[in-house]
Amino acid sequence: MNSLLSSHTTLIIIITVIISLLAWQKQELMNKLIFYPPAVNKGEWHRFITHGFVHADSTHLLFNMFTLYFFGRAVERFFNQFLGGFGFLAVYLGAIIVAMIPSYLKHKNDPRYRSLGASGGVSAILFSFILMAPWSMLYLFAIVPIPAIVFAIAYVAYSIHANNKGNSNINHLAHLWGGGFGVLATILLSPSVLPHFLSALMNPSF
Repeated sequence: MNSLLSSHTTLIIIITVIISLLAWQKQELMNKLIFYPPAVNKGEWHRFITHGFVHADSTHLLFNMFTLYFFGRAVERFFNQFLGGFGFLAVYLGAIIVAMIPSYLKHKNDPRYRSLGASGGVSAILFSFILMAPWSMLYLFAIVPIPAIVFAIAYVAYSIHANNKGNSNINHLAHLWGGGFGVLATILLSPSVLPHFLSALMNPSF
């Protein structure tokens, strides 16, 4: 049990699930945590982080947390070599913040805009994994095998499409910015990852 709780991935998942469940029961709590530009403009800067711990519904929550669980465990040890053992947390939370900045700049004066979800942080972890192992097989719905790099391309295409539709509070644009942040953070922390990725990309192994 202690080893399980020592995992930063597991702790993030537990905290996110608890906060999301509470926010579904208490709209007042949801309103305090969700990303809402007019509130940020009044100094509620905590929303740049807290929006990543609430979700639109159970499907949104489960998708993000399952993705984080599988890929977070794979890259957590790598990140925790840096920043005094808190590299994973720093990258995850940093991605949540950075992924929201473009949307904030675009909607800072829009009282109708709201956003929530851990997509920025989860995407950072997912794309970091893809950078390290581009041809690793992922299994959609636990059945359909797909190379990680192919999944990344499809993921980006879907995020752009869903963002253009813009019919929910889920910030699909954050998927792209979060993923980009994850790639950049990984390369900055360990520059050797980039030539490894390029070499692996040109020499696929299944």
